[in-house]
Amino acid sequence: MRTLDVGGDKPLPYYPMEEDNPALGWRGVRFSLDHPEIFLIQLRAMLRANAGLNNLRVLFPMVSQVNEVKEARELLDRAHREHLEEGTNSAMPPVGMMIEVPSAIYQVRGFARHVDFVSIGTNDLTQYLLAVDRNNPNVARLYDSLHPAVLRALRAVARVARRYAKPVSVCGEMAGDPAAMILLLGMDIDTFSMSAGSIPRVKWAIRSITRRHAKAVLREALQMNNARDIRQMLNSELEQAGLGGLIRSGK
Repeated sequence: MRTLDVGGDKPLPYYPMEEDNPALGWRGVRFSLDHPEIFLIQLRAMLRANAGLNNLRVLFPMVSQVNEVKEARELLDRAHREHLEEGTNSAMPPVGMMIEVPSAIYQVRGFARHVDFVSIGTNDLTQYLLAVDRNNPNVARLYDSLHPAVLRALRAVARVARRYAKPVSVCGEMAGDPAAMILLLGMDIDTFSMSAGSIPRVKWAIRSITRRHAKAVLREALQMNNARDIRQMLNSELEQAGLGGLIRSGK
């Protein structure tokens, strides 16, 4: 379960926020840490729901510095202690963080000491790396998660996380894109979060392409300088694998 992820394009109807630049403002874990009275209620509710099941994993969104994870974990520890004192049998869940901002890419080693897993939010990460508001029609054409900078960032995160034995998952539109799936497999990312409608198409792609071949395709993609060429190459790979129907049915 992701903790309260509000701000930017995710407004709270009961807590209006007016900001000049909401994309760079009071978002995700920043809001939660500034409102521990709200944050603790949510954490306690998560732990209570986990009692007797112990299948919960807690994910902190919009993290930009290590101290945010440390402070969030301290509040989770407090909520857990309170449950134990009240007699509720709920195990401490694994804790993860979302990598959605450029600063997090370069701090994976530091984060690895405080989290059990990492999730890459490709929608926001692409937006921030390319300085493109994906909801702005004037620049939406420039938004593409297959941009070389985005791919290199994803590979860098996956490499460091593997070095510290931290599982990496990917969420966002990229996770539901069969063409992008080839590259993600090549990066050894094996957990994905996507809309239900994307699952059959992505499963078809995963079952048709070996990880070894995906790594070769990734190496070739990383030599390219623009997203359009990468997309064309990936579409060609899908055609050769007999998956042309995935292209014709949309990205």
